[in-house]
Amino acid sequence: MGLRSELNRHVPPATPGEFDAPRIGPLEVWPPVVLAPMAGVTNAPFRSLCREFGAGLYVSEMVTARGLVDGHLKTTRLAHFDPDESPRSIQLYGTEPESIRRAVDLLVGEGRVDHIDMNFGCPMPKVTRKGGGAAIPLKPRLFEDIVRAAVASSGDVPVTVKFRKGTDDDHLTFLEAGRIAEAVGAAAVSLHARTAEQLYSGEADWSAVADLKAAVTGIPVFGNGDVWEPWDALRLMRTTGCDGVVVGRGCLGRPWLFGDLAAVFGNGTSVGGAEPGDPPRLRDVTAAMSRHARLLVDWAGPHGIKDFRKHTAWYLKGYATGPAARRDLQTITHVDHLDSLLARLLEEVDPDMALDPESLRIPRSHRSGPRPVVLPEGWLDDPLDATPPPESAEVLVSGG
Repeated sequence: MGLRSELNRHVPPATPGEFDAPRIGPLEVWPPVVLAPMAGVTNAPFRSLCREFGAGLYVSEMVTARGLVDGHLKTTRLAHFDPDESPRSIQLYGTEPESIRRAVDLLVGEGRVDHIDMNFGCPMPKVTRKGGGAAIPLKPRLFEDIVRAAVASSGDVPVTVKFRKGTDDDHLTFLEAGRIAEAVGAAAVSLHARTAEQLYSGEADWSAVADLKAAVTGIPVFGNGDVWEPWDALRLMRTTGCDGVVVGRGCLGRPWLFGDLAAVFGNGTSVGGAEPGDPPRLRDVTAAMSRHARLLVDWAGPHGIKDFRKHTAWYLKGYATGPAARRDLQTITHVDHLDSLLARLLEEVDPDMALDPESLRIPRSHRSGPRPVVLPEGWLDDPLDATPPPESAEVLVSGG
């Protein structure tokens, strides 16, 4: 048996025919795994690296509809796909129907994408205080108008919708949002099983995924939250009946997680899943770090190495490399500098060092929350009001 946490000690791989490949419009997703859009992370280099380890659907960073229509330079770069990237999946953010319609017209009309995912789950105060992100499902008619505008302009390109349980436990919107999305023609829905108030704290409420699956029966339902090991994906699908999983923080510094997911699911029909290998040894982790950094610099230019600094701690989490090495890696200025620090690290510690099993379930990146959700004044006064928030709500930097 490969490395597992105690929680997943007895979870078996998928059996032949246990799961079907969910269909998102014309796209068949197998294994039933989606890379969650993450600001500053799921750019073209990271998607490329993850795809080398395993198949699935790999979604871009969030791009704003208005930034796309107006030709904002950063938005244009984030909406770029490598020539061999297929399917081309983009996450689109907007707060009113017209900019969404124009952005989808642009993406579809120019043949730039194969899949559009819509973000209605962002919990960040800079977004919700202007009526965007997780605040929009509180206004179901506005939510419906936005999703309908995207679907109406998308042609054969499937549109999916991602949202949270609600803003807080007193304002749960996920069941109504799921029903509306299905009714207006969305191809699938995804639920991050936390409220916006939780941010990234606590445990994901997988029972909410089961409730959504019971309410939305005509399109695939994907569950998101606390998929740290490949076995979590199996447990999530088995306990909720959902059609697939969305993986976010669990793959940070661990692109090989997608290979492990492919292993435990198998091909889903005639051949069942299998035990994945153990996590890579330290020398293999450092090789992946070097490759990732080069891809990022090739894509973003010299300043891409600064973007890579945050990844260094994620890659080394669970390996006893010591605080000095981690601090040094936060100072990297170019790829050769990174390589020299990694070479020195492998001289100072055992290059065949294995991952500490206790680290498998330690969250990477965001751990903040809970925190009260900030909404525009009077936002809850009339839930049936379909008036979009002020134009400034959509003038946000793509990528988050």
